[in-house]
Amino acid sequence: MKLGMPINYAGDFRETINNLVDYEAVGVERITVPEAYSFDAVSQLGYIAAKTEKMELQTGILPMYSRTPTNLAMTAAGIDYISDGRFVLGIGASGPQVIEGFHGVKYDYPVGRAREHAEICRMVWRRDKTDYQGKHYTLPLDKEHGGSGLGKPLKIINHPTRERIPMLLAAIGPKNTELAAEMFEEFQPILFHPEQMNAAFGESLSAGKAKRDPSLGELGIVVQATARISDDPQEITNAKTLVRHHAALYIGGMGARGKNFYNTLAQRYGYVEEAKLIQDLYLDGKKQEAAEAVPDDLVNSMSLIGSRAEVAERADAFRAAGVTCLLASPVASTHKERVADMEVLRGIFG
Repeated sequence: MKLGMPINYAGDFRETINNLVDYEAVGVERITVPEAYSFDAVSQLGYIAAKTEKMELQTGILPMYSRTPTNLAMTAAGIDYISDGRFVLGIGASGPQVIEGFHGVKYDYPVGRAREHAEICRMVWRRDKTDYQGKHYTLPLDKEHGGSGLGKPLKIINHPTRERIPMLLAAIGPKNTELAAEMFEEFQPILFHPEQMNAAFGESLSAGKAKRDPSLGELGIVVQATARISDDPQEITNAKTLVRHHAALYIGGMGARGKNFYNTLAQRYGYVEEAKLIQDLYLDGKKQEAAEAVPDDLVNSMSLIGSRAEVAERADAFRAAGVTCLLASPVASTHKERVADMEVLRGIFG
């Protein structure tokens, strides 16, 4: 497995990025920058590209509704160029709360739009002319589809560093997961429980791989996990508390009753009653109680927390589930300890 890590866009950004040098030195191979509805990830990755030398740079993730497919293609080609071919374009659908609430764009057809984004991006990187007739995007936009009729098929001016920049689809739903396995270099689920991999995603991944173009290579699986390597019971408890609150936020609060993708995922893992309880508590404003209702098994399974031996056992479980890149989020209280934990993980991963 590759060892990666996400960065937090809160706090002193320059200090955070300067610290990346230490992580790169101990073997961190990928950095990922979130976006959600905070600062954009692209400007930060441009800065990171100048401060690092070897680690891959991934968006984690760019909501595809907030940028046209060609804009995404240009952005990816630009970061790939300034980083000497180290970019991974991570995209996803996000959800209606963000897309309609923050961007004011209709949230519809996430699977179809993701497919067309992938096709158009690759067309641009190959420097093909933008002649594309899809269900959701038409290039050029002609009169029939509301355009002026003056649009011309164009190709990107500069020559991209690579004509196949790796694309990652963040997905947890069955159809999006199937599409990731069919068309994308990598698939990134959230709240990943290795032992429930087949129950939650197996059927969809198999269906997608059956239609996969061999030129894409093997599907990579990228997941995120909180990391703390310690024998101190209080340190372990503190780290697991962070996981509980993170899980409760998604399972309980990221969506409405009856329309929460993460709650549905927890149910697919087998936590049917627990997922309902977490959501009821969270939406009733009882966030602490919701966090406490997150099952111990889920917390332990999707984390890298505990003694070195315990963490090595969990790393083996992630590897057995097919994970190819694990984004470890170190939560020790000091930078020195966080770097030390990442160095130990690098040794565990091999």
